[in-house]
Amino acid sequence: MKITTDFLVIGTGIAGLSYALKVADQGTVSLVTKRDIDISATQLAQGGIATVFSAEDSFATHAKDTMIAGAYLSDPEIVDLVVQAGPQAIHDLIHWGVKFSRNSDNLYDLTREGGHSYRRILHAKDATGREIERALVEAALKHPNISLYQHHIAVDLITENKVLQRNIDQNRCLGAYVLNKKSKEVMAFGAEFTVLATGGAGKVYLFTCDPDIATGDGVAIGWRAGADVANMEFMQFHPTTLYHPLARSFLISEAVRGEGGILRRGDGYAFMPEYHELKDLAPRDIVARAIDSEMKKTGSDCVFLDITHKDPDFIKDHFPMINETCLGFGIDMTKEPIPVVPAAHYLCGGLRSDKNGETNIHNLFAIGEVACTGLHGANRLASNSLLEGIVFAKKAAEISLSRLGEHNPKDLTVPSWDCGKATDSDEEVIVAHNWEEIRRCMWNYVGIVRSDKRLQRAMNRILMIQKEIDEYYWDFLLTSDLIELRNITTVARLIIQSALSRHESRGLHYTIDYPDRDNENFQHDTLIPGAQFSGKNRLVRTND
Repeated sequence: MKITTDFLVIGTGIAGLSYALKVADQGTVSLVTKRDIDISATQLAQGGIATVFSAEDSFATHAKDTMIAGAYLSDPEIVDLVVQAGPQAIHDLIHWGVKFSRNSDNLYDLTREGGHSYRRILHAKDATGREIERALVEAALKHPNISLYQHHIAVDLITENKVLQRNIDQNRCLGAYVLNKKSKEVMAFGAEFTVLATGGAGKVYLFTCDPDIATGDGVAIGWRAGADVANMEFMQFHPTTLYHPLARSFLISEAVRGEGGILRRGDGYAFMPEYHELKDLAPRDIVARAIDSEMKKTGSDCVFLDITHKDPDFIKDHFPMINETCLGFGIDMTKEPIPVVPAAHYLCGGLRSDKNGETNIHNLFAIGEVACTGLHGANRLASNSLLEGIVFAKKAAEISLSRLGEHNPKDLTVPSWDCGKATDSDEEVIVAHNWEEIRRCMWNYVGIVRSDKRLQRAMNRILMIQKEIDEYYWDFLLTSDLIELRNITTVARLIIQSALSRHESRGLHYTIDYPDRDNENFQHDTLIPGAQFSGKNRLVRTND
């Protein structure tokens, strides 16, 4: 089956939905998502969206905080672009129906999180992402030019290189192959513009607070098609994820610390003053390493986040979802500290994109967590992610609309998917086994604290697994699990490769072999060029 559209958007978080809404008045949009439309990392975001919204704050201060958090690896030009576009981005969200929390004076209630000098976080209680997703989904579903494809997963991109079976100087994206998870049919989407807004890759790790869909799909399919990736070594571990045997990686918002929460050991000792002058409001990489260090020193399974010194009504009003969830696990956060541990949360690297969100493949855009825009550097400042997603969605939409009609989608020579001699697999256990092994390997050897020995051990094992998966992939008919396994293996390899090449400790990348920052040799992005066309990364299965 073939579908032709002006804009193909893969992913339905804040970035993908914002882009779709920005371009839909001018052309047809095909919106593809792996699950239901509202299942995304955006939907789970608790804290809020950062922007300058008060008289005491300034663009310069927001930019400075971003640069400090990013260990001065952020691109100053991109930082200024995003920070200055923030207020308009908020107005766009409000226009689409987002209702941010207000205070008793009916002004927007601004909160503060780690690394921020001022209160600049707009939020909707402690469920900001859910409110943003609600409004954007409602707006998208009402638009007549947006066609929704739920329970569809992208397999690979279609490019001129792949269609022509050779490498050309100006590779152009022509669309993507997409698996209908219910019918098992692989559909060919031809599009003038293709947007990857697939989110992050937290599921590459054993412990994560990301949703199950965060398997690095966009990074993997983009890199296989020839898109460059950058800074893959910088995986952010959220410092405070609920520690409970029955909890499924529930994130405790940084806003809890922003409103006075204190991290303590099991004996009640508040340890963060030993690690940073900002104490519990230090940037996330420092807090995560501090917790990891305290757990190793004491042999404890977790530490505790204590906000019991605040009035119970204040806690219930500011954190209703967190309070309700904790109560469901028998923890009353108004009376007792919350047990927490770090978990993989946000990929600061990704597909390298320019100031318009475009990759090095013409008309292929990467926006949101899948992209490395230059904003986050070596560590993301809290609540800058939602801001980045909507700002670059607008930039990508503007450049797309300026080119609309340069190539007629109806004339695209997009071949149908050919399954060759592939058959149904009777060994699904191989997929499950490899999935578990990759995630455990990444957690043990490529986690918060690294070493060359650990990284090389991880690389050796990942390469072996990748070889097994490549052989398995071309023999059997596609399933969603197989596609995701192939993708997390690719992403794991890119993370390890990047980490091995950075011989310093900076931001989220900390290695015991090179514990100091090296500004002379490593104050630059870690770049891995996109894969070149070959039979091994072909898109269409053949009968050979």
